[in-house]
Amino acid sequence: MIPLSTGPVPATAEAVVIGGGVNGLCAAYELAKLGLKRVVVLEKNYIGSGSTGRCGGGIRAQWTTTENIRLAQESVRMYENMATELGYQVFFRQGGYLMVTEEEKHLAAMRDAVALQNSCGVPTEFLQPQECRRIVPDLDVSRLAGATFCPEDGTAYPFAVTWGYARACLRLGVSIFIRTGVTAIVSDGGRITGVQTDRGPIAAPVVVNCAGPWSRHMAAMVGVALPNRQERHEIMVSESLKPFLEPMVISITNGIYFSQSMRGEIVGGIGDPAEPHWTDPGQFDTRSQLRFAVRFAKALLAYYPRAAGVRMMRQWAGMYDVTPDHRPILGGVPGLEGYWHICGFSGHGFMLGPMTGKRMAKHIVSGEPDDIISSLSLSRFDSGETVADAFVVG
Repeated sequence: MIPLSTGPVPATAEAVVIGGGVNGLCAAYELAKLGLKRVVVLEKNYIGSGSTGRCGGGIRAQWTTTENIRLAQESVRMYENMATELGYQVFFRQGGYLMVTEEEKHLAAMRDAVALQNSCGVPTEFLQPQECRRIVPDLDVSRLAGATFCPEDGTAYPFAVTWGYARACLRLGVSIFIRTGVTAIVSDGGRITGVQTDRGPIAAPVVVNCAGPWSRHMAAMVGVALPNRQERHEIMVSESLKPFLEPMVISITNGIYFSQSMRGEIVGGIGDPAEPHWTDPGQFDTRSQLRFAVRFAKALLAYYPRAAGVRMMRQWAGMYDVTPDHRPILGGVPGLEGYWHICGFSGHGFMLGPMTGKRMAKHIVSGEPDDIISSLSLSRFDSGETVADAFVVG
């Protein structure tokens, strides 16, 4: 059990972080490490109840934009040492990511991505279809045109990561309140002065919006318009099997991904172009669908016939907080001192969260410029300085 705060919220704080997922807890932990004594995390449900607790746990540095590559690469280094850092087992395993395609038209972009990743120090390699068999011996490569592989990519257990960060936060004096909704973010004269919650007000000069699918709604409380939309994505998990699959396998052709957990389950999902997009939290629908189960099973068997006869045990859905260029929104807002964004990860906040929280905490506390945060600011959508990442799957 994590000894979370009970009773009324404090009257004052040095910083309030909205959201008890990986981004909010990472940010709170890093703020406390930098010396803030009264950091408060507000979660409207339970720890990891949003996108973090509903994700597949993948962590990869195989991206096509420098910012995502650098954030992911730095996060991988943090995941490698996370159990020691947090004093909690997060079940991080580096089995690699095998990204495959059935289409010749993707190959040039994949080779370019390998070159960019290599220039950043990521040891990705391009593979011909038959070479994939040395990574996943039972993979059906008959339809493949090519693939890329990075052995440093991996997976971790999302709930263990959030629990580990929550415990580490508490050791540093951070107060975490669950079942506590934010009803207003308060500002005066272009400066944040605090928040109003359904358990009382908190006066604070800093508010960090890490609300994931609810970040657009939170931002609107202070008149900030985010371009984020929300998409439902589903995941399915199988019965536990003997270990047979080391890497995460992803197809950039149809968006399927699947891996095997340390407990032996096949865990995977597949995106659905027919899914509706939402901007109003009241519209969110995270009910499971038979359509997903059928689409995932067919796609899995096409790539991995060995899965025939495996029993699927359960499925669930969560929300992707998607930006127009599929890159996160980080930093502050001109004319509103003390308000910060860490949102818009487009389904990849779990893998990018640790280093994002670390960079953002340093930026908030020190005021020092950060080139990645600057390039991912909200203002890029007004200036047209957007470069979409090509490998957004799931």
